[in-house]
Amino acid sequence: MQSINPLSNPKGVKLLCELCQNPAFVQCVGCRVTYYCDVEHQKMDWVSIHQKICQLLIPVRTALPFFNSEEERQHSRDQLLQREKHLIELTSTVARKLIFEGKHEEAIPAALQSLRFSINVHGVNSVQLVPSYLLLSEASIGLGRHTRAEEYLSQAQWTVLKAPDCDYRVRHILSRNLGLLYAAKGEFEEALFHLADDIYLASEVFGLKSIQTSGGYFQMANIFFRQSKMDVADSLYTEVTDIWHAHLSKLIKMQLSIRDQETASQISTELEDTACEVEALDEAQEAEAAHDLNAILDVREQAPHKEVEKIAKVSHVLAMLYFLITDLAKAGGFCRKALQGSRELENKEWSTILLNLLALIKSSAASY
Repeated sequence: MQSINPLSNPKGVKLLCELCQNPAFVQCVGCRVTYYCDVEHQKMDWVSIHQKICQLLIPVRTALPFFNSEEERQHSRDQLLQREKHLIELTSTVARKLIFEGKHEEAIPAALQSLRFSINVHGVNSVQLVPSYLLLSEASIGLGRHTRAEEYLSQAQWTVLKAPDCDYRVRHILSRNLGLLYAAKGEFEEALFHLADDIYLASEVFGLKSIQTSGGYFQMANIFFRQSKMDVADSLYTEVTDIWHAHLSKLIKMQLSIRDQETASQISTELEDTACEVEALDEAQEAEAAHDLNAILDVREQAPHKEVEKIAKVSHVLAMLYFLITDLAKAGGFCRKALQGSRELENKEWSTILLNLLALIKSSAASY
């Protein structure tokens, strides 16, 4: 990463820092359309998101050329809109991934970019801005900046209130963020109220057994765990594990079925139905699964009375997850841990499933 002083820019052009919107004195030499107040902010943006979007920004921030016809102008505007929508999706996914990885400071520049492009596409008062406000709120909660988080949440709530037909997909994330904020402040009853609302709204869209709903169960379980209500926490952690087990099992079945087909035209109706039912995980969902399931495994392994079956079950789910994201060393380690548990339980059917998974992991590792 390099930088230069943007002295060659036209006079009268006001240059602002990408992160703080203060006067800028440093220019990215990669895209030459992004500016910063100092090198420190440039480094923060680079680590978070800029390295992924540097070249994508050039056509978005470069003035449109002269066109001879309205048809050409409209085509160019349509292309610009599609590029900006792609940038919203990309920056949002990166921000969510960083949050689940616990990199809250790094998530903020990506979330700010998400907000900026959402404003460009949808306007300053659109409900489409709410997901970006919620990313900024969640990152702030993770950093212990509760006042800043409340500001972002207030903006999100106000925007949703002005849009009574707002999609439940947005509302459930808003409720989850409110639950996270109150949990961080130690106000557990209020947190549980909002998380229950989150689960209801998510289930209305995705179903009670969906991975989108599982995050609400996980956060609610954490609160009961902090209150030493272990029976309730345990049942919710089990629910999260079961949801991810079912989802990842389908993904592996689909992947294996595709491998077994000689050509795409031979893909069976059953496989097509499975593909419609379950979609591959994006980077943020992968990070969420890794975060939640590893946390559950820690709880299981640190319990005074370790339950072999529950430890083996979450280890099995983690083995499938890391296989799907091609971290084969971790996949093998978790699979062997799950296999040991299944043998202790003398569950031959489960052991066979795990042996097949372990063979698959080994064959995949050999092909790399």
